Amino acid sequence: MVHISQPFQYHDTIGQPSSADKFPKNTITQTQLDLLIHTIRTTPIVDHHAHPLLNWDNQTGKYPLLHITSEASGDAIESATTSLAHLRAVRQLSTELKCAPNWESVVAKLEAVRLDPDEPDIWGDWISRCLEGVHTILLDDGLDNKEAVEDLDWHTSYVQSPCRRILRIEAIASDLIKHLSAGEFHDVQKAEAIIKDPAALKEFWENWAGSFDNAIKNAIDDPLVVGFKSVVAYRTGLDVAGKEPSGDAVRPALKEVVKKYLKVRTARLEDSSLNDYVIHRTATLIRDYMGKNHEEDIIRKPRKPIQFHTGLGDSDLTLAKASPSHLQEFIRSYPDVPMVLLHAGYPFTKEIAYMATVYKNVYADIGEVFPCISKDGQERVLMEILELCPWSKILWSTDGHWFPETYLLAIMQMREAFENVLCSYVLKGQIGWRAAIVLVQDLLFKNANKLYHLGLDFPKPEEVASRSLARYPNPSRNLTLLRELLNNTIEPTFVQICWNDYTALQRMRLVPFRKFMTLLEAGRSLDIGITKAVFGMIQNDHLIPGSSATGEYRLHPDFSSLKHGPVAGHISMHGEFREQDGFPVALCPRSLLLRSVEIGSQKGLGFLLGFEIEFLLLERVEDDSVVDRYTALKTDGHAWSVSKYYANPKINALLKNMVETLAQMDIYVEQIHAESATGQFELILPPYPPVQAVDTLLHTRDVMANLATEAGFKMTLHPKPFAKACGTAAHMHMSILPEADAFDAEKVTRHFYAGVLKHLRAITAFSYSNAASYDRAQDGVWAGGRWVAWGTQNRETALRKIEGSHWEVKIIDGLANPYFVASAILLAGIRGVETEEKMVWDDCEMDPAKLSDMDRKELGISQMLPASVEEALRALQEDTEMVEMLGDELVERYVAIKEFEDEFLGKMGAEVRRLWLMERY
Repeated sequence: MVHISQPFQYHDTIGQPSSADKFPKNTITQTQLDLLIHTIRTTPIVDHHAHPLLNWDNQTGKYPLLHITSEASGDAIESATTSLAHLRAVRQLSTELKCAPNWESVVAKLEAVRLDPDEPDIWGDWISRCLEGVHTILLDDGLDNKEAVEDLDWHTSYVQSPCRRILRIEAIASDLIKHLSAGEFHDVQKAEAIIKDPAALKEFWENWAGSFDNAIKNAIDDPLVVGFKSVVAYRTGLDVAGKEPSGDAVRPALKEVVKKYLKVRTARLEDSSLNDYVIHRTATLIRDYMGKNHEEDIIRKPRKPIQFHTGLGDSDLTLAKASPSHLQEFIRSYPDVPMVLLHAGYPFTKEIAYMATVYKNVYADIGEVFPCISKDGQERVLMEILELCPWSKILWSTDGHWFPETYLLAIMQMREAFENVLCSYVLKGQIGWRAAIVLVQDLLFKNANKLYHLGLDFPKPEEVASRSLARYPNPSRNLTLLRELLNNTIEPTFVQICWNDYTALQRMRLVPFRKFMTLLEAGRSLDIGITKAVFGMIQNDHLIPGSSATGEYRLHPDFSSLKHGPVAGHISMHGEFREQDGFPVALCPRSLLLRSVEIGSQKGLGFLLGFEIEFLLLERVEDDSVVDRYTALKTDGHAWSVSKYYANPKINALLKNMVETLAQMDIYVEQIHAESATGQFELILPPYPPVQAVDTLLHTRDVMANLATEAGFKMTLHPKPFAKACGTAAHMHMSILPEADAFDAEKVTRHFYAGVLKHLRAITAFSYSNAASYDRAQDGVWAGGRWVAWGTQNRETALRKIEGSHWEVKIIDGLANPYFVASAILLAGIRGVETEEKMVWDDCEMDPAKLSDMDRKELGISQMLPASVEEALRALQEDTEMVEMLGDELVERYVAIKEFEDEFLGKMGAEVRRLWLMERY
């Protein structure tokens, strides 16, 4: 990160610290939060504990579907329909399946997915959807009859890397008892001999113990087996003895298992000595076994972990004995054997957090609670683990089993819980946003990859097969933001979802508030379909050649921009355009700025932007016989910074109303003063991170324009409304956000602004985007001049250096799309830092226009800014580096729209064009 010691301050401050002085060094930007959210929603998962899915023949009602959210069985399972976990699953599944939000409809739709003979691919597609985001699965295949479930290779076909096995210890022991006592053909005489004859029992014991050791050794050698699992919690409890039981202690228990096997054909281990024995033997072999490498050399094999079921389980489990704290004596006996405590130990979550913290060989898993407990419960589990346990000792799993929906729900709910908890921690300053990203990647992928010795490469971002930020909406977080905004206020009538088009025209859709809340509270999608023509039209809705109304984007509201207004009874937020599959639209101006800030963040650069809103107040002419609908205010000697405008009570009341109304929206105006032209004022906004700064600028303009209209005035941003008066600008201040001391601030600042100056002619295509812009772009009028130059406290240069990294860009007006302008400037500057662009321009202390050619040459001032829209667009197209940064498709579309607009406006007379623009800006 870059540290700039100087505070962000505007010019002409009056002895008060700027808002930037209030920014703590750990200030979190929306983009940084977005990066964390993106990581949470796209990080691939090493699902280190799950079970196979039922095969086709067993997906048809043999196993109750209610098991997807409940450990209950028998008659108790019927009550699952009234649990919070079940109700949430119904809402989420109905959204995915596009059916009515009730259990009957979900079941019917899932049965259709499973059984439709005319659509054999639907089942496979549904499984792919349910396993989306899973990189590999470590399967405990000891849960079911192997004939009832799909095999390892089948599961591998749905994920990115080959699945591996987790071998269940008790299943190995039971299978060996069956095989060695009665064999495949159920040899009753052989089994009875073991029961009656002590010598036969001893021989059986020796064969069984030796075979068990060999099975464990073979598993240690087997690359498909990456770990072991014990379900002793279901058998005799987790209070495993600290020492391995002797053969004399185990043989009577073994005899009882054989006896039971003869009667009921099961060989379940139900004696503590026998259970303790197999667990101890497994741990001992993991600790001591020396295997061979490919060259037959004796080597110590990497120690494979033992997973222990803890806590939450079905009624077969004695909950008190499933507390992980019972394992402490056993854990101390094998300090070099990795052990994983599964299922968050729920409800003993704090116990596994403690044990993973104090024992180097113990790891905490937080699976199965997704989706088996409520949303609040899941978040509480995550917080309880993190309040004590280092995240390097935490893993996550789905505990998916039988039905693919168990995987889907677990993944969706986990990502939502991670987002709510971790974003809250970041905003509270408990963890940095970068550390939170590392935490997510470790919990979901890297910790398991390391612990199980999988040797997987962490996928690069472009390799992650996942949907984008819009894929998993987070209605609870959005609902919280909305309720906080509306706290103790009157319920609004409408929700505005806004965007700024290629001509900088602010557009929006209105949704009745009650409809919006119904969708939000139901967890439904809030995005709106908008024709793709949205980025192919000019102000009067005329389409450019080649553009049409076919196709549709989805406009997704961004709740981080939520504000009251801009008029009474409305709340509003800005939206981001996405494709139908959720990916950002390459042509979306706001998405471009989000991407630009993300690029900067990846390079260690963060920013604050602050805008000055220059605006002109005009009298409205009600006489229809007069062509000019607006006329200049009648004032007594209006001039720059004069106080006489207070003599006009209507203007005084309007400016006061603007400041107070914006303050109610948490937008605190820095300054307001008169500018030079009659009725012209400047309102200065606080600095914000880039996307928030532009969102706030556009919202503030709407608020101001509406208040001006209510007061009987017309407010305009026209760059040159009167030929002989000063023009109207939209200067942008920017500073590198102070975050750390790792870089040379002066060097970074120099390279950044050298990059901006290098591409300034191309940037002008966005900042001076209309023919009217060039009426204002003159030398000697504090407008930034016409030269590619910079100067310290020089208002006649395009870039004014104020202090440190705080510079002002003066060549912007209110007809520019500010998302485009900010993006172009940021990308140019970031590239300058990346390439260490040389600052070939010296500090210009005078108006460049008044210098001689020789003086300008000595200062490195050799280029003039474009003098027309046509020249600016040509400069943009010829700047191949800028085109590459912005994207070919976006530049091509922008040029096409601007050329079409310029041609359209050029056919108007000057006065008609002036009024036409003033009506719209």
